[in-house]
Amino acid sequence: MASQAEKHAEPFTDIFNEDEAEISFLLSKPTCFIILGKPGSGKKTLGRKLAQIWKCVFIEASEVIQTNIHEETEYGLKCQELLFKGQSISEELVIEMLLKKIESPEVAHFGYVLSGFPSLSEEYMTVSQQIEKIKNLKLKPDFLINIKCSDYDLCRRISGQRQHPDSGQVYQRNQWDPEVIEKRKKEKDQHEEENEEDEEHEEEETTEDPLMMSEFLHQLVQRPEDILENAEERVGIYKDIVLRPLEDLMAEHECQYLIELDGNQEPDDLLFAKKAAYVASDKNYVSCYCCFNKQDELLRVLSSYKLIAPRYRWRRSRWGQACPVALKEGDIIMGTPDLAVSFLGKMYVLSSPEALKKFMLNPRPYLLPPMPLPPCKVLVFGPPFSGRTTICNLIAQKYKGKV
Repeated sequence: MASQAEKHAEPFTDIFNEDEAEISFLLSKPTCFIILGKPGSGKKTLGRKLAQIWKCVFIEASEVIQTNIHEETEYGLKCQELLFKGQSISEELVIEMLLKKIESPEVAHFGYVLSGFPSLSEEYMTVSQQIEKIKNLKLKPDFLINIKCSDYDLCRRISGQRQHPDSGQVYQRNQWDPEVIEKRKKEKDQHEEENEEDEEHEEEETTEDPLMMSEFLHQLVQRPEDILENAEERVGIYKDIVLRPLEDLMAEHECQYLIELDGNQEPDDLLFAKKAAYVASDKNYVSCYCCFNKQDELLRVLSSYKLIAPRYRWRRSRWGQACPVALKEGDIIMGTPDLAVSFLGKMYVLSSPEALKKFMLNPRPYLLPPMPLPPCKVLVFGPPFSGRTTICNLIAQKYKGKV
């Protein structure tokens, strides 16, 4: 009995303390994925869909390059300069951009879905060195998703791809080849569904598909890398230099977090595969842009907006209308109601669009103890030579303030 009493020294302690649960979530590591597979197995398509569903940041070489060019970052300007000169972007620069993105504030909160790394190119780093980079990441991948597909099926699929030169969109054979489309249509007709409305809807979609238009079909081109011989060569290089190190990486990873998928399935079917069904990464993040003049009216309206559960209401944060980003920077600034965001069941009101952007990218630094901390301002006065400067420096050193 004594040992049991020692175990429960505080029998009325709330083990489901809300503040502790919130701090535990803020300190937790975001869910991170890496998608592996042969060239052309659908890593990018699956990664983009997975990132959209689990609210992660999708990281892939071409996406990162386009983002940096669009945002005119230092890396983006370098890429533009190289492209204007007709030169290719170096592997070193691409890897630097990928690692910089993985270390960004939004990835630290939302996590990432990494695709296309390690790459086939060993111009800057060998495959083994790239895998070492993965192992030494600050945010290590939680899930390894390996898309498996036979060489024959993969090369046949790659050689059947066509690209629209204006949009850059890539289409599979079953989307552009009239013979394949007609064959699939006949198979659907053989397995008629009971619901006639659904059948009519499907027929309308098929006839309205722009790919069926001859004007669109003749514009599609085959990329050099999609030619059968080149596809076979890329798959051969992957098996020679990448496959063995990746198998070692997967062997070291915890088996329950290693997911292997059939590459012959459609991307949507892959997402809801049996093994992937239990993966969850709910950030519980709802942004509420509303325009109201009174804080009470804001609270009343937002309290019933996008409820987590029936009869659940968003609540005001403990700092009320004070901006958490401004508090971290040492200022007390009241937020404006049209810059309100709900996070983990509480409402936070930001003071400026810049503060809102920072908070939306990663709210963790502004909410983890001791933040948000209302700044304390101390005035030290006294007669000359009474030690005011010394006292000020000691107080600033003790409480990490500024004199």
